Amino acid sequence: MTDLIARLRAAVGDAHVLTEGDLAAYEQDWRKRMRGKALAVVRPASTQEVAAVVRACAEAGAPIVPQGGNTGMVVGSTPDASGREVVLSLKRMNQVRHIDPANMTVTADAGCVLQNLQEVTEAAGHLFPLSLAAEGSCTIGGNLATNAGGTQVLRYGNTRDLCLGLEVVTAQGEIWDGLSGLRKDNTGYDLRDLFIGSEGTLGVITGATMKLYPLPAATLTAWAAVPSLEAAVSLLGLAQQTLGASLTGFEVMGQFALSLVAKHYPQQRVPFLQETPFCVLLENADQESEAHARAQFERLLETALEQGLVTDAVVAENIAQARQLWHVRESIPLAQADEGLNIKHDISIPVSRIPQFCSETGALLTSHIPGVRLVNFGHLGDGNLHYNVQAPEGGDAAAFLSEREIEVNTLVYDQVQKFDGSISAEHGIGLLKAEKLPHHKSPVALGMMRAIKLALDPGNLLNPGRVLGSLR
Repeated sequence: MTDLIARLRAAVGDAHVLTEGDLAAYEQDWRKRMRGKALAVVRPASTQEVAAVVRACAEAGAPIVPQGGNTGMVVGSTPDASGREVVLSLKRMNQVRHIDPANMTVTADAGCVLQNLQEVTEAAGHLFPLSLAAEGSCTIGGNLATNAGGTQVLRYGNTRDLCLGLEVVTAQGEIWDGLSGLRKDNTGYDLRDLFIGSEGTLGVITGATMKLYPLPAATLTAWAAVPSLEAAVSLLGLAQQTLGASLTGFEVMGQFALSLVAKHYPQQRVPFLQETPFCVLLENADQESEAHARAQFERLLETALEQGLVTDAVVAENIAQARQLWHVRESIPLAQADEGLNIKHDISIPVSRIPQFCSETGALLTSHIPGVRLVNFGHLGDGNLHYNVQAPEGGDAAAFLSEREIEVNTLVYDQVQKFDGSISAEHGIGLLKAEKLPHHKSPVALGMMRAIKLALDPGNLLNPGRVLGSLR
């Protein structure tokens, strides 16, 4: 592979082909589930350099692992241990290329950090609504490759729904410029949708044109205690009826999930912690005024209290208080990590069936593993739960993960299938769930997916083994 390394250096410069030193930032996944070994880490600065890198790797038969911010949850952008895979890092391609105010679009490099994109568009007077906990380090290319969700899917949809065009380097090293910001284009197959959610297995996303929205006149946040998941689902329906499109966030959090935040981050105030089994975080983004938004919220909560859907509630008085409430919600994954290794599930269930799913699955888990602790939280508004399983109090978390993960995953995923859900709502499949996919996806669907993969990447060089596992 000496000749390949030389070609890569010629393509992007010696300083941007890394083969020695501490490469943990590129070779280890965010959750520290896996540490691989890359043949090289290559950091191109332009689409043309990406194309040159892909051509060189294709000719040498070297597998490529595209990587954005490396914040994925399913080991989808981490090299394996073979030392054969080239990590293609897009972090240097981090610019906002263009904002079109009349068309309400923004075009950015794939390596543009999500928070930077939010800030640049806000400074220009627009809203880019994609928001998730890793927004300070994840990139828009990675968001697209995994079809990331986040906290505002209820109003604005997943990343797929926000994308109007892509620029992609194919497995052959050709550049497809599909960055048009058209909202209507019926000239054949929608190639854009092939690459979104493909986790780097079909092509390398290098740029994107995304939708923008007007900044809301006011955004208010409320935190409500609810007596059950059934009440939370009813509250969601009431909120949708009362607030309409102004309802931009609806998060549910179980008491144990919140207790971990209080335990590991005692400086944070968790409202109603000991008073209720679940809390809900609601966001109302109004286009009229703060007074109108607050009146809507107060009317909603008064009705919910009368109907017994809410036992107590607080509306943030200012931006600082709203951020504090959101910070509690976003601290749950960090607090859970501080509690010890755990078994994560990113699942989606029809909203109407979530209470029954949680009741049945919780009972099954506790009967199989006495003392097991359930960290249940997520985006109830779009049916996405982070249904995580923690070792019993005082148990060995690492041993629990290694000894019980297969059993727990099988139980949870079988329940997901029973309730017509999905084993991956927003995190993707990666390597972590590739073996599970054939058990939860129809043979017809898998056959079409494999046909697409082999048509676009016949050499199986782009992120091999991820999503579809072995193609043999």
